[in-house]
Amino acid sequence: MLHLRLIVGLGNPGPSYENTRHNAGFMVIDKLAEEFGISVNKNKFEVRYGRGAIKDQTVMLAKPIAFMNRSGWPVQKLAAYYKIDSKDLVVIHDDIDLAFGRLKIKEKGGHGGHKGLKSIIQAIGEDAFVRLRIGVGRSETSSNVSDHVLGPFFDDESKLLDGILNRARDAVVTVLTEGPKAAMNRFNEKI
Repeated sequence: MLHLRLIVGLGNPGPSYENTRHNAGFMVIDKLAEEFGISVNKNKFEVRYGRGAIKDQTVMLAKPIAFMNRSGWPVQKLAAYYKIDSKDLVVIHDDIDLAFGRLKIKEKGGHGGHKGLKSIIQAIGEDAFVRLRIGVGRSETSSNVSDHVLGPFFDDESKLLDGILNRARDAVVTVLTEGPKAAMNRFNEKI
C-alpha cells in the first residue's frame, strides 16, 4: 500500500489575508508546490490540496480553507479519508513566540496558544505529529496579537521573507527524507 505523508500549512483563505504573518504555513505549501511541481487545486472537506512526490516520498500538500481557528476538523477528515496516520502528518504554522525568521521543528507537544494548532490537536485527539514553527515575532508597537498576526510583513521583513520560506521548505524536505531529528539538528538553531 502507498505510504502517504500529509503536509498541512495553516493560514486563512481569501486575498485580504494572503500576505499576512498568519499565512506563513500557506506560503511554505506554495513553495513546496512550486519546487516539486505539485498542483494544489483539489477541494475536499474545506481543504485545498494536491498529491505528488517530494524526493522519494509520496505526499499530499494541504491548505485548510475553513479559517485558522477551525483548521482541525477539515484536516482530520482529509487524513481519515485517505487513511493517513498522525505520525505521517507535518503541520506548518506561524509562531509569535519565535523571533522573526527563526524556525523550530518539534515532534509533538502542546499548542502554545496557537488556535489553529489547538484545533488540529482537538480534532485528531493527539499531539504526536511533527510541526514546523515559523517565527513571526511579537509586535513592538501593539499588544494586540490578532492585529500583528493578521497584519502584513513589514518592509524590512518582506525583504528577508523569500529566503526564510525557502529555508522552511528545505526543512520540510529534510523532515520527509531524513527524519525530524536530522531536521531539528539542521534548522532549529538561531539565525
